[in-house]
Amino acid sequence: MTTSEGSPQQAYVWVWLPGATDPVVAGIVQANGGELVFAYGRSYLERPNAIALQPDSVHGPGLPLIKGPQRPPTGLDAHGVIRDAAPDSWGQQVILRRQVGRNAVDTADVPLLTYLLESGSNRIGALDIQTAPDLYTPRSTHASLVELVEAGDRLARGVPFSRELDDALTFGSSVGGARPKALVTADGKEMIAKFSVATDVFPWMQAEALGMELARRCGVHTAPAKLITAAGRDVLLVDRFDRPGAETRRQVISALSLLGLHELAARHATYTELADLIRLKFVTPTATLHELFRRIVVNVILGNTDDHARNHAAFWDGTTLELTPAYDICPQPRTTGETYLAMAYGPNGERRARLSACKDAAAIYGLTGSKAASVIDECVTLIRESYDDACAEIGVSDAAHDLLLGRAIVNPSIFYTD
Repeated sequence: MTTSEGSPQQAYVWVWLPGATDPVVAGIVQANGGELVFAYGRSYLERPNAIALQPDSVHGPGLPLIKGPQRPPTGLDAHGVIRDAAPDSWGQQVILRRQVGRNAVDTADVPLLTYLLESGSNRIGALDIQTAPDLYTPRSTHASLVELVEAGDRLARGVPFSRELDDALTFGSSVGGARPKALVTADGKEMIAKFSVATDVFPWMQAEALGMELARRCGVHTAPAKLITAAGRDVLLVDRFDRPGAETRRQVISALSLLGLHELAARHATYTELADLIRLKFVTPTATLHELFRRIVVNVILGNTDDHARNHAAFWDGTTLELTPAYDICPQPRTTGETYLAMAYGPNGERRARLSACKDAAAIYGLTGSKAASVIDECVTLIRESYDDACAEIGVSDAAHDLLLGRAIVNPSIFYTD
């Protein structure tokens, strides 16, 4: 059903239950006064293996297995798990251009339900949004990586391309983030492909490939990634940890959704609140807190200040939460010395990218000061000693090597103590 202007007013949420190879319809989502209201289907509630699509948290209810419509929590336009299934900035731009035309500017001109229905079905996590409750029809792309890179580059430059590439780019862009990317299959694996474009003035893909590799060497559990070239552009291929194989899918919920926050309130998300949630809701909380502390330290050393709450996530199987592998670890360009992480990690809202402040916050993550100092020293030493080797192994250019070291990566300001 649509309005007279053509905007969809309802759709059906399908889910791959844990271990399942085919989706089942879980319920209906309806537009109501600017928000999306969800209700489970009777057939889903009667399933013995049904799971709540989103767990409750310390910040409010998720989507418990109850009858009747469930409005999103106050301040949200949709339940977090449904919002997580929608494309973010880049994917929205692709769909906006498809819906409005080449002169489209404001992604708010298209409602969230349209983005959910227009994006591809191979989205992150285990949900998909369909127009029918009884027939599942996947929206997918079969374009080559070269074609997707070229289409993304054309879109970034405002140059027209064919309807076939429009379909391919749209259905391959049901993934978050501000940079050009698509969901692809390469070497028999499902991957996220991230592209550079002609207008780039910073080596984004090389920087992220290096950030991911250095984080891995520091003991951070990262998603496997590799840097390649397609259509003359750098492309970073990141393995999809939400696709364990055999056509099954794992449900993934962002930290932003677990913390009950809207996109516009993302600046209020903190590592300290995430740590509280880990202690209460996660499997192996002690080990997870130690992993989170190591990720914070590595972000400081690498200059990854884009560590916002959508760049952290957890697996959800209906019973437990488990931190996903790290992703989107990208050293950021900077023109000044000291900088700040996107999320506060210490008491009193401490966000400065300083290793001494990380040590001071160690107790929040279940570490003693001496153990925190050991983690910090280990990571600094590993990054310094393996930097040249990592650059050579990945294929980082000499220019990018020199640009990143001492600026984004191991910037002197991270050692400030006053």
